[in-house]
Amino acid sequence: MRNNVTKAATIILMSHTPSPVGNLHLASVDDTLYFLAFEKKGYREEMYAYLGRHIGSFDVKPDKGKHARFHRELDRYFSGKLTRFNLKTHLLGTEFQLQVWTALRTIPFGTTTTYKGLASLIGNPEAMRAVGGAVGKNPLPIIIPCHRVIGEGGGLVGFGGGIERKKKLLRHEGALLV
Repeated sequence: MRNNVTKAATIILMSHTPSPVGNLHLASVDDTLYFLAFEKKGYREEMYAYLGRHIGSFDVKPDKGKHARFHRELDRYFSGKLTRFNLKTHLLGTEFQLQVWTALRTIPFGTTTTYKGLASLIGNPEAMRAVGGAVGKNPLPIIIPCHRVIGEGGGLVGFGGGIERKKKLLRHEGALLV
């Protein structure tokens, strides 16, 4: 006789918070942040696809207070009182993506690096394109500061939230003066 035990779907808590770069949408499992999305066309589908690919079956429920800490840290960041996030996060990706996302966390507030610099940081200086692909799939922008990666010539290139948001974030941090 087969055991027909069905695995329960993971509960994803969702919330949003206003910010100077528009509404930010957050997804967590309990007190661990899994995804942050900028409000833009298709953000929800992108979030659900990422979660489904990595978690499998899930149910979405509105947050009822567990995200307060996430919102507070984002508020403190945008008010200039926080330069490094201390949130419990869980990253889901390939080994290479995880390596790149971990390296992104080492870029100090108020500074930038290039895709080539980031590739060198992970010990693979020729992997600029692959690094760019991994940076573009960062599930926790702002928290994992992919906005701090710029083009080799100093240009603001490639940001999932859009170049205007990237400019605002870099200006906020004092890394972009114009």
